[in-house]
Amino acid sequence: MSRIDESREFIPVRIAVLTVSDTRSLEQDRSGQVLEDRLIKAGHVLADRKVLPDERDEISAQLRSWIADPDVDAVISTGGTGLTGRDVTVEAHRDVYEKEIDAFGTAFTMISMEKIGTSAIQSRATAGVAGGTYLFALPGSPGACKDAWDGILSLQLDYRHMPCNFVEIMPRLEEHKRRK
Repeated sequence: MSRIDESREFIPVRIAVLTVSDTRSLEQDRSGQVLEDRLIKAGHVLADRKVLPDERDEISAQLRSWIADPDVDAVISTGGTGLTGRDVTVEAHRDVYEKEIDAFGTAFTMISMEKIGTSAIQSRATAGVAGGTYLFALPGSPGACKDAWDGILSLQLDYRHMPCNFVEIMPRLEEHKRRK
């Protein structure tokens, strides 16, 4: 069963937050603020925070910039994961993924089903890895951000979480690039 091993030292993760919205500014960004507040409270570092419009090329360019930045370990985006024509965050994420974390969307849907029932089917939350950086795409509502953080990310981004977590495998994400 899942647990926190208090004998292990906490390792802060450097996390960038991206809000994808055609209408919100940083000052109006409740979802990004939820993520910022939660990650800081957990002991992680806010590496950067931006708001971008629903433009696939701009989103993927920002993701690539953070992937190339050695001071960013993970990116959490919020918004643009729905089904409308302007929802392109998932496609932008998949433009840069080296590997997709398929079970993330499933786990998020399971958590959402408990809160919003069958409406959870409208989310395309996704996650992946590129350049040794974790990338998570969440829906744009503050509630969805709380659910994803509290139910998945707070645990998987905590080195003390057992039996396994994303932090402990971070050094191995790019082992395929090492010489043999």
